Amino acid sequence: MASHIVGYPRMGPKRELKFALESFWDGKSSAEDLQTVAADLRSSIWKQMAAAGIKYIPSNTFSYYDQVLDTTTMIGAVPPRYNWNGGEIGFDTYFSMARGNASVPAMEMTKWFDTNYHYIVPELGPEVKFTYASHKAVNEYKEAKALGVDTVPVFVGPVSYLLLSKPAKGVEKTFDLLSLLDKILPIYKEVIAELKEAGATWIQFDEATLVKDLEAHQLQAFTKAYTDLESACSGLNVLVATYFADIPADAFKTLTTLPGVAGYTFDLVRGEQTLDLIKTSFPSGKYLFAGVVDGRNIWANDLAASLKVLESLEAVVGKDKLVVSTSSSLQHTAVDLVNETKLDDEIKSWLAFAAQKVVEVGALAKALAGQKDEAFFAANAAALASRKCSPRVTNESVQKAAAALRGSDHRRATNVSARLDAQQKKLNLPILPTTTIGSFPQTIELRRVRREYKAKKISEEEYIKAIKEEIFKVVQLQEELDIDVLVHGEPERNDMVEYFGEQLSGFAFTANGWVQSYGSRCVKPPIIYGDVSRPKAMTVFWSSMAQEMTKRPMKGMLTGPVTILNWSFVRNDQPRFETCYQIALAIKDEVEDLEKAGITVIQIDEAALREGLPLRKAEHAFYLDWAVHSFRITNVGVQDTTQIHTHMCYSNFNDIIHSIINMDADVITIENSRSDEKLLSVFREGVKYGAGIGPGVYDIHSPRIPSTEEIHDRINKMLAVLETNILWVNPDCGLKTRKYAEVKPALENMVAAAKKLRAALAK
Repeated sequence: MASHIVGYPRMGPKRELKFALESFWDGKSSAEDLQTVAADLRSSIWKQMAAAGIKYIPSNTFSYYDQVLDTTTMIGAVPPRYNWNGGEIGFDTYFSMARGNASVPAMEMTKWFDTNYHYIVPELGPEVKFTYASHKAVNEYKEAKALGVDTVPVFVGPVSYLLLSKPAKGVEKTFDLLSLLDKILPIYKEVIAELKEAGATWIQFDEATLVKDLEAHQLQAFTKAYTDLESACSGLNVLVATYFADIPADAFKTLTTLPGVAGYTFDLVRGEQTLDLIKTSFPSGKYLFAGVVDGRNIWANDLAASLKVLESLEAVVGKDKLVVSTSSSLQHTAVDLVNETKLDDEIKSWLAFAAQKVVEVGALAKALAGQKDEAFFAANAAALASRKCSPRVTNESVQKAAAALRGSDHRRATNVSARLDAQQKKLNLPILPTTTIGSFPQTIELRRVRREYKAKKISEEEYIKAIKEEIFKVVQLQEELDIDVLVHGEPERNDMVEYFGEQLSGFAFTANGWVQSYGSRCVKPPIIYGDVSRPKAMTVFWSSMAQEMTKRPMKGMLTGPVTILNWSFVRNDQPRFETCYQIALAIKDEVEDLEKAGITVIQIDEAALREGLPLRKAEHAFYLDWAVHSFRITNVGVQDTTQIHTHMCYSNFNDIIHSIINMDADVITIENSRSDEKLLSVFREGVKYGAGIGPGVYDIHSPRIPSTEEIHDRINKMLAVLETNILWVNPDCGLKTRKYAEVKPALENMVAAAKKLRAALAK
């Protein structure tokens, strides 16, 4: 019985690629050094899968930034502002598109479906001259073959690539991106021809957009594309992969009738209803790659249950046509449980990271082939039983408190307009008030202090002294810059979710459970294994300390319940909304303690609210109802004079703007600049927003420093669609990934632009 892995994490078990990228970007190492690290990681991954008995091993899933940007470089779709003059695209152009450079901004970055991974959005139009400009896929296939590993080259499918793109600047927003299909398919054919010549026998196209709600003409584009590719793929086995959700019946029919396709991958973890379609409508003679091992969570697979599913599918498609697979790429999970030293043995037995999932896939394939490892299956059953009955998982008082929430919608008693008036009397802010989103640069020294404190190399007194000095420095800088509402910079936090999870019950933490978010940015998601509560205050000490350093308002900084949920590995033994309500109650306790301590502005970040939106529209209303309700629970008990902020970033918010309004926050700061200010279009179309709003005025994910004039122009565009008295001026997101040499001049220019406009408005 054969086995398959959709994709694998590329950062390395100890973030080797992250450090190699940052060293290269800082000019401390060469392109050759970076390529050597990457080649070593690829080699290790391929050999690991081969040793586990995986038959269909992916290649071209390794990326220096993201797989969509890799496709953009493959077809030569470089926006003109990067001054690429043809030929093989090198690191300079590639990273300029991803990160910007001193003279031009980066391309837009947004979330990959409903994950915390980000991709660089292609900018396309009728004038783009497509050309084969990156031979990465072929080179990596040959590289693996030289190591004795025959791989399946993986590509973002041509139709999904276009559906994930946007019209370039200056191109009509109504431009039909699918009209470019005939122009990009010749490039795909060139790549396919080279892979055939190199000896490839399988090729995988990821067409994940098939799980979304597609219109008839969009589905027809898949048939058109694969009909066109059929002759080019002659002699190759073509695999089309879908993941992240159930595939709709009309898309299933389109997919399973595509010409020239030998097999299909389905997510059978998040797409349970797809099983019914397979059992009633799967075409004979085709390969079914059954995604029964979860590619997006870290819980050990229920091997006995998965084996039953596979046996039922074997009866449908035949033993020789069934392949055991992961539900999606494993890039969304941590790398290897072997590297974990912080987790206790009980919790560790409940988990499987990417390396362990590869073993699970192999074990299921062997069991189907009559070579079941009884000891492995027995150990798995014992671990599942241990988790189910562990007293660490359930807290009855928390369950009761969360259940009691369902009788109210938890709205503040006064409307937002009256609250803003009361807050202005207390805060006395100027028009176009300036603020930042929360974090300030995380210096090497600051990271050293936190690391040494956790390792107990310095005392608590020494740690508090060092953090206090850092907070004072950040406060002083903001006062020098004349920012209106301050933040303490979050020097005590390595990660906005991890920090809170460490102080809440029901969470566990890893030492090396890193997951790529974008580029070199990695996060270490907490593991929610049990009921959640707050044993004691989490941020009051630091926020109160910071407020004592200034007479200006100091924001209390919290992460919201929906974001903590969506940026964690969440327990799969109860509905997600129940866990979210538990977190909301814990954050509510913290909000009220901050208010009692004299903090008058409290920011509850919900950066990931849009990210968790289900991929199918029929499921949107239920999710948004409990997600927005969870946010309101956190601050329902505060006074009118306490100003509640929230923050969201790097997603398309226009389709959920009414739910954002329904959150009933006093002020929302929201990513805007990197997405070509498309957020503003919703206000141009007549949506009325009465609360405070701060669309980001510059992109913090690029080292580029925006000029005062650029920010001034951006604020002016906002004033064309938003009332002066509700507009705030702020960056897109937190500043932790930047250097002070970038942050200080950028904020100087931001404040200068705000003051210039204030003066003009006063006249």
